Amino acid sequence: MSTFHRTAAFHTLGCKLNFAETSTIARQLTDAGYDKVSFDDKANVYVINTCSVTENADRECKLHVKRAMKANPEGLVVIVGCYAQLKPEEISQIDGVDLVLGAKEKFNILSYLDDLEKTENEGIVHSCEIEETDFFIGSYSIGDRTRAFLKVQDGCDYKCTYCTIPLARGISRSDTIGNVLKNATEIAAKDIKEIVLTGVNIGDYGKGEFGNKKHEHTFLDLISELNKVEGIERIRISSIEPNLLKDESIELVSKSKSFVPHFHIPLQSGSDDLLKKMKRRYLTKLYNDRVNKIREVMPDAAIGVDVIVGFPGETEERFMETYNFLNELPITYLHVFTYSERENTEAADMEGVVPVAERKKRNKMLRILSEKKKMAFYQTQLGKTLPVLWEHENKDGKMFGFTENYVRVQKDFDPAFVNQIEFLNLEKILSDGTVSVQSSYQNFLAKA
Repeated sequence: MSTFHRTAAFHTLGCKLNFAETSTIARQLTDAGYDKVSFDDKANVYVINTCSVTENADRECKLHVKRAMKANPEGLVVIVGCYAQLKPEEISQIDGVDLVLGAKEKFNILSYLDDLEKTENEGIVHSCEIEETDFFIGSYSIGDRTRAFLKVQDGCDYKCTYCTIPLARGISRSDTIGNVLKNATEIAAKDIKEIVLTGVNIGDYGKGEFGNKKHEHTFLDLISELNKVEGIERIRISSIEPNLLKDESIELVSKSKSFVPHFHIPLQSGSDDLLKKMKRRYLTKLYNDRVNKIREVMPDAAIGVDVIVGFPGETEERFMETYNFLNELPITYLHVFTYSERENTEAADMEGVVPVAERKKRNKMLRILSEKKKMAFYQTQLGKTLPVLWEHENKDGKMFGFTENYVRVQKDFDPAFVNQIEFLNLEKILSDGTVSVQSSYQNFLAKA
């Protein structure tokens, strides 16, 4: 490897947490002298960070290995991430793969690259048993100069019957508050306006902070300390379990200058029978209470919901329970997932399998409901003057941004406004589902 001018390219599949971890691995390589290049450029090393949640993990992994091989047939291909932890031997058989690193090994990528050579045979696997993954690597990614994903927690101790994430990421463990604050301060110094807190189960923050199960700090402690960090305009909480989202945390967000009024709370099913089969840790009453508490203290908050359709035992009647529950809840949008069987999960052996065509039909029904909910929420925001953080993308002469409460807006592209927060009046909903804006008197006051 040392004879090359060394270059590395990266591709991430899956969640915000994966993006944060890819950025950390990329920083390790650039600190060691690698130049970072685009994934479709000729590189010495291609790192693909995989996901096990998507239905097509295997197909997607193969697709991006082919992309790497097309860009440089001599390039070394390294596979990391959840799918690499779950199916390392399978991945090592993919033509072009040279190295597969598990959950514990991926952050030591440099030590494996030194002696690695392109092989015609199957790739080399370094993957520990997931029980050994009991350490925490703090990381953050800077996605588009506008926001950063800050990892505060990893792993999960929950045993939901459909989920492979505990098998792929290990036990629940957390970064220390000191390290989270250090990372947040570093991000603020880079003039990044928004931080998104990420993890597998961030409401469980504090567990494993010291490499054991001692729970000195809580999620409330974490957000209380982050609330004091100077120089961060916005902090957004990513997905948080309803049973771990306490009233005190909701109250803090409602009074905070930096935490934005936006929550994403997994529901998975509106049927108590199915929630029990899924081994979720709440029932619909608690979920309803969480949403209503948010609405009580933050009437304009955005509330997103994860929901699964087609879980074993989801009869037509139980699906309609979910549909009606969501229809009546004052939420903003849905992320709808179609259930798919996963090896080594309890749900894979359950009776009451829902036909795939029926799963797709139910998915479509909920996506239509989501669109209606979102448009109804946007309607309530028209005429209001809200701060918009503009992103860097120029799409057909337009630029896009989000209000604090997650309304997506657009205007004519102007590079002077990239990564700037502007107070604007929300005018009307456009045909593409975004909202047009106009300057407001308050905007001039804010600049004065």
